[in-house]
Amino acid sequence: MADTTDTGTNEAVSRPRKSSWTYIGPGIVVAATGVGAGDLVATLIAGSKFGYTLMWAAVIGCVVKISLAEAAGRWHLATGRTLFEGWRSLGRWTTVYFAGYVVVWGFVYGATAMSSSALPIVALFPDGPGLKTWAVITGLIGLVFVWFNQYAVFERVMTVLIGVMFVVVMYVAIRVAPDFGASFAGLLPVLPDGSLLYTLGLIGGVGGTITMAAYGYWVNAKGWTNTGWMKVMRLDNRVAYITTGLFVVAMLIIGAELLHSSQIALTKGDRGLIDLGVILEDRFGATTAKLFLVGFFATSFSSLIGVWHGVSLMFADFVERIRKDRVGAAADESRKTTEEVAAGERERSVPFRAYLLWLTFPPISLLFLDEPFGLVVVYGVLGAFFMPFLALTLVWLLNSSRTPKEWRNGVLSNVMLSAAGLLFIVLCVQQVRDIPW
Repeated sequence: MADTTDTGTNEAVSRPRKSSWTYIGPGIVVAATGVGAGDLVATLIAGSKFGYTLMWAAVIGCVVKISLAEAAGRWHLATGRTLFEGWRSLGRWTTVYFAGYVVVWGFVYGATAMSSSALPIVALFPDGPGLKTWAVITGLIGLVFVWFNQYAVFERVMTVLIGVMFVVVMYVAIRVAPDFGASFAGLLPVLPDGSLLYTLGLIGGVGGTITMAAYGYWVNAKGWTNTGWMKVMRLDNRVAYITTGLFVVAMLIIGAELLHSSQIALTKGDRGLIDLGVILEDRFGATTAKLFLVGFFATSFSSLIGVWHGVSLMFADFVERIRKDRVGAAADESRKTTEEVAAGERERSVPFRAYLLWLTFPPISLLFLDEPFGLVVVYGVLGAFFMPFLALTLVWLLNSSRTPKEWRNGVLSNVMLSAAGLLFIVLCVQQVRDIPW
């Protein structure tokens, strides 16, 4: 009988574990982190413009994300190496790109995440402190929480937050009385006039961020470090993106039922959810509106602490890899890098905490100043290229001798990852075109 005990240690034995619901964790974390308030607004707007017609795109998007995250997790488990080590093996250009991306992206994202978390609090307590004050408070809370807690506590809190998100979004979707006939009809692939970019956004945008690359690190932090955990990881990953798919479907239903028929337009970005709260209060009363704002906060704050933890973990690994290369340290084959992550060494490191500070304090200045024009352009370009970079480098890594033969891509994985790469290239071009040059 297979050993199903999660030791959380650097266990060397690779006996297969049974795929069990009791292990679910990293998938919950990546789902909670990847779906932000802006994603929900984009989905609402798609539903408001096209009703249920693009439901099929949400389903395809779910499958694409399952393929990408599975590939990232498979690399970590099959090789005993982290994703950044894989990127590093492809050439120094990957280091240059990631270094620029993680510094600029973190600076701008920090301010965005804090503002997004503060918006629902201000709406719930209009007589309290203003948006900027609450934004700083949420950022500091995220900093303190991640600084003093390692993965196990972090995962439990993320599970609570995604539970709140799920209950609230599903409640509102049911409350608006969905048209099940129309929703099932929306599973047939149809492209209404003017819907192409919305369709591509639904397939590639929701839940598609750097947190997908962080998934492999969370898998290791859970204590899964070898191929014995492969089945467990795959179940965990499917749960993550099926959950994400349910969020997207629920928000499409809300957009279709509340906004499409009455032709109500939402503000783009996170503030669109404040608009929706007002609409819900008019239609269903103050209790439903306040409940929705609580769900909005859970969505935004889970993304904040998820990034604070996951991207700091990636940055710490990035710095450690560069340090080892500079001093010429040979790889210690008796102890894989993934086992160092599992032991919590990265979470206690100076680079991890330095990046936490970078995500929190410099971005506070952006809350009080307009974002510099040049910074907006650089942030947009670097961010647009990340998902194509992730998809195509995974194709490269998982078809090469860097990956043990039995864990390399099959035909289905290659088709899905290549299709994802092409999709993200199209979205990248569109994002770059939309940057206010």
